[in-house]
Amino acid sequence: MRVRLRLLGAALLAAVLAALAALTLPTPASAAALTEVTGFGTNPSNLQMYLYVPDRVAPRPGLLVVVHYCTGSGPAMYSGTQFASLADRYGYIVVYPSVTRSSKCFDVSSPQALRRDGGSDPVGIMSMVNYVRQRYAVDADRIFATGTSSGAMMTNVLLGLYPDVFKAGAAFAGVPFGCFATTNGSEWNSECANGQVVRTPQQWGDLVRNAYPGYTGPRPRMQLWHGTNDDTLRYQNFTEEIKQWTNLHGLSQTPTYTDNPQSNYTRTRYGGSGGQAPVEAISMQGVTHNLPVDAAQAIRFFGLDGTTTPPTSPAPTTPAPTTPPPTTPPPTTTPPPSTGACRVTYEVNAWNNGLTASLTVTNTGSATINGWSLGFTLPAGQTITNGWNATYAPTSGAVTARNVSYNAVLAPGASVAIGFQATHTGGTGKPASFTLNGAACTTG
Repeated sequence: MRVRLRLLGAALLAAVLAALAALTLPTPASAAALTEVTGFGTNPSNLQMYLYVPDRVAPRPGLLVVVHYCTGSGPAMYSGTQFASLADRYGYIVVYPSVTRSSKCFDVSSPQALRRDGGSDPVGIMSMVNYVRQRYAVDADRIFATGTSSGAMMTNVLLGLYPDVFKAGAAFAGVPFGCFATTNGSEWNSECANGQVVRTPQQWGDLVRNAYPGYTGPRPRMQLWHGTNDDTLRYQNFTEEIKQWTNLHGLSQTPTYTDNPQSNYTRTRYGGSGGQAPVEAISMQGVTHNLPVDAAQAIRFFGLDGTTTPPTSPAPTTPAPTTPPPTTPPPTTTPPPSTGACRVTYEVNAWNNGLTASLTVTNTGSATINGWSLGFTLPAGQTITNGWNATYAPTSGAVTARNVSYNAVLAPGASVAIGFQATHTGGTGKPASFTLNGAACTTG
């Protein structure tokens, strides 16, 4: 069993090994440092709590719980993902739980872990959430969880047990709530790991409902990620997760919306076509268990990349594929004056050898644009690895970003938000200029 548990984290550990080797766990410190918190409340399984509070906290900050993989730790997730650097930008607070048991896997198997307030790791994590809420003016409508592998399993568990606390989650390579259940004290469930636990949507939903009987309130939104070549937690688990969360939301198994955010990804949405649909699932063709964690897309799904709480029936951040409203509503008066046919705002969030770029392209001309291409030259050393709301080619040098099917039309004064993730060799600057369908754009 111990060998199997190591498999959950071995591939992911390689990506952060260098950071861990240099990492010194910090003692309690000021803001913008990862800080270990002790004495945070009821903690039946002796978890450790690490807290990241950015220098500039939003007036009503969101709270994100980031849960590590087997063999991992809270500090490893802090240094190996971009959730903290995005917190610097958007002002939310991050909690990184850390397992102390020898496997370094979260308990998603025991009967007590799969019952609300039953004990084990979920109770300790909830104590961490309550600790932060008692000390900061956290927005109760913006509390979220995310994790990878064992952490993705725990994300499913947290959202299942505490639907009144967590408003959404993002699970990277996980399994449904209750799939890993055991009664013999084992942390490993081979049948689930191998994708052999197959249930109806109703059965999956009932597992969650029975863990918190009597609850009739809304269920959290869920974003699911899985690689088709995952040989640790087989791809069938992705299908079973979709069954579970669509059933909990009372939705059909038929997607409302399907697109390809990049060449080997298929994204399906259920119960809505916008960027904050009740269930969003990203299938990653050819990707193994060692899948990339797209923190920016998780933050986008949560709504933590803005200052307002997502509405109950959220307006799409990615427009619907019919006749979409612009991402930024057109002004009620005439479009703002400009010396070019378009205006581009470009924001960079960089870390170590990576960055994300967020662009807003506005049609400042007087005619509707039906089909657009944005041209720009990336600074030397930058290479795009993935993007959203546009296709990008080539991945370095002189790049052209082209519309996708649902955002091809830009009315006068309308805007579209696009973005990408890239690696860099030290230079994190912005392109010097932009063109839209060959016409020069202003920037700012």
